[in-house]
Amino acid sequence: MKSILFLTVTAAVVLICLPHNTEGQYLPTWDSLDKRPLPAWFDEAKFGIFIHWGVFSVPSFGSEWFWWYWQGQKRHEYVEFMEKNYPPGFQYENFAPLFTAEFFDANEWADLLSESGANYVVLTSKHHEGFTLWGSKHSWNWNAVDIGPKRDLVGELAFAVRNRTHLHFGLYHSLFEWFNPLFLQDKESKFARDVFATQKSIPELYELINQYQPEVLWSDGDGVAPDTYWNSTGFLAWLYNESPVRDTVVTNDRWGTGSICKHGGYYTCTDRYNPGHLLPHKWENCMTIDKSSWGYRRNALLKDYLTIEELVKTLVETVSCGGNLLMNVGPTHDGRIIPIFQERLRQMGQWLKVNGEGIYRSKPWRAQNDSITPAVWYTSKPEENSVYAFFLEWPTTTVLVLGEPFAVDGETKQRGL
Repeated sequence: MKSILFLTVTAAVVLICLPHNTEGQYLPTWDSLDKRPLPAWFDEAKFGIFIHWGVFSVPSFGSEWFWWYWQGQKRHEYVEFMEKNYPPGFQYENFAPLFTAEFFDANEWADLLSESGANYVVLTSKHHEGFTLWGSKHSWNWNAVDIGPKRDLVGELAFAVRNRTHLHFGLYHSLFEWFNPLFLQDKESKFARDVFATQKSIPELYELINQYQPEVLWSDGDGVAPDTYWNSTGFLAWLYNESPVRDTVVTNDRWGTGSICKHGGYYTCTDRYNPGHLLPHKWENCMTIDKSSWGYRRNALLKDYLTIEELVKTLVETVSCGGNLLMNVGPTHDGRIIPIFQERLRQMGQWLKVNGEGIYRSKPWRAQNDSITPAVWYTSKPEENSVYAFFLEWPTTTVLVLGEPFAVDGETKQRGL
C-alpha cells in the first residue's frame, strides 16, 4: 500500500469515540465520569479562540486580575495607577457602568472568528470578579443586562456564531469570586459550609447550560476549594446524562483542588501548557497573544504581542503532540477587538487555508518531531496513509533531510502544500 509524505512550510493516536454510555448513566464519581469518551468533534477541531472580556476591560491596565492585584494584594503599580487616575474612594464596582460595549457587534466578531480558521470559541461568561455577561438571576445588579451595556452579551455572540459560522460555541465560567462575601465566609469555615457553591456558583452553571447550550464548558478558579465543595461530580453527572448538550459537550479539568491534569474531559494542566511530547490523554494549550495578560491592556507595547511566526510554531507543536490550541484575545470595554488582534486572527486563518490539511482532523504520528533536523514537527492521517512534516525554519540548502520517515522506492510519494 502506498504512503504519502506531505511537506508544509512556515504515533500514537488519541482515540476518540462516540459519547454515548452504553452501560447506563454516569455516576457522580470521578471513576465513572472519567470513562466518558470525549466527543469526536473536539479532537478534530484542533484550534479555538478564547475571549477574555469583562469589567476588567475598563481599567485595562496590567491584567484581567486588576481587582485582585489592586485591592487583594495591593501591588504598588496598581495602587499608584488608581491614585493617579481616579478620585479618592473610587471602588472597583464603579467601573461597571463604564463597561459599555457600544461598539460590540456580534456579527462582526463572528465573521472575524470564522476568518481565523478556528473551529470553536470560548467566551468568559464570568471571570473571578463575578460580573456575568448575561442577565443571571443569581448575580443581581452585577451583570451586563442590569448595568453597563444592558445587553445579553453571551446570548448575542452565541446567536451570531451559530447563525453565521461553523464554530462550536463555548463558555468559560469561574467557580469562585475573589471578594464575594458568601465565598469568603465559606472559605473562612474551611469549606465546611457551602452557601456560595450551592446558592450562587453551581446554579449559574445550570443556568448557562440550559439557556445557551454551550458545547465547551471551560471551568476555572476553584479558590483552593475541593471538588466536593463545588459538587463538581454531581453537576458533571447531570451534564453528561441529562443536560441538553449531553452528547456533544466537552469539559476541562478545573473542577476543584487536585482535579487539574487528573480529572475531566480534557486536560489543561496549567495556562500556556505545551509539554513538547505526546500525552496519553487529550489536552489543550490555552495561551494568549498578549504575553502578559488575557484581558485587554492599554499599557501593552508592540513587543508584548506574539508574532504570527511564534503563534504558528505554538499551533504546530501543540497539534503534533496531540493537543488543541486555544488562542486568546482581549476586547476593549466598548466592544472592539483591536487591530493587532484582528491581524493575528486573520494571519492564522491565511496560514491554515494553505496548511490546514495537516492540522484539522489529524492525529499524532509515531514521532512528534524530527531526530535530525530541528524545528520539524509531524502529524498524520492514518486512514489516508499520510504523514505531514511541518518545517518551521527555511532550509539553508535546497535539500531538507528528515530522519524519521522511512521512504519506500516506488511507493512513497511526497508533495508540498
